[in-house]
Amino acid sequence: MDFQVKDRLFAVTGATSGFGLAISHALLEEGASVIVNARREEGLAGLKKKYGPRVEVLQGDITTDAVTASLFRMIGNRLLDGMVVNAGGPPAKSFADTDMSDWDAAYHSILRWKVKMTHELLDKMLPQQYGRILYIESAAVKQPIENLVLSNSMRLAVVGFVKTLSQEIADKGITANVLAPGYHATPAMERLFEKKSMLLGISPDEARGLFEKESAMGRLGNPADLASLALWLLSPHGAFVTGQTISIDGGLIKGTMG
Repeated sequence: MDFQVKDRLFAVTGATSGFGLAISHALLEEGASVIVNARREEGLAGLKKKYGPRVEVLQGDITTDAVTASLFRMIGNRLLDGMVVNAGGPPAKSFADTDMSDWDAAYHSILRWKVKMTHELLDKMLPQQYGRILYIESAAVKQPIENLVLSNSMRLAVVGFVKTLSQEIADKGITANVLAPGYHATPAMERLFEKKSMLLGISPDEARGLFEKESAMGRLGNPADLASLALWLLSPHGAFVTGQTISIDGGLIKGTMG
């Protein structure tokens, strides 16, 4: 299938591991140019070495205003076809383990920077009457995950603003969608394995097995599978899909609207 992304420009945050890395590879393998961002420079350098001039590197914490501003300076006057809005989540905690500083930090790390970046994306995409915005969140927005009260709560706010936004820009050639992954083989899952192993007094490997059993398929997902769907949504083929929160979860979510 020709995804029609060759020579188009995209930006991907959180691009050195997990979903961000898989999506970056998927876009680059199809001939796209990608601005890749992450905190760790070494992972970004690996993408640059493999794909050469089609990779532009922005190292830094995208949740800060300064790095967001640097991203849009890099884009400049070029047409930006799509943006993958992606970053790590807050620590694994139950409600009783949190205090107000945790909630304030979660607001900044999950919601605030995405709202600010979206304002700037629209300043770029509305004049060009085209764009694909894809937010990587979690299956927790459809079925809460234990010991992730901060993520369960704040990611729902992201879904709410993306759904509302999608209605406001639907006739402008711009789509906005959310991917809600279940348990995948990514570094982010390690914090859940460690939390469950500590609570139950079992090894992290045993905890991993418990997570695998929660999905109908009995295994963790492959980030490359999510990336293939992301690639389609970011391409011109995804023109009639907007305002959706799509689960990629191996049958984890039990509700009929999952």
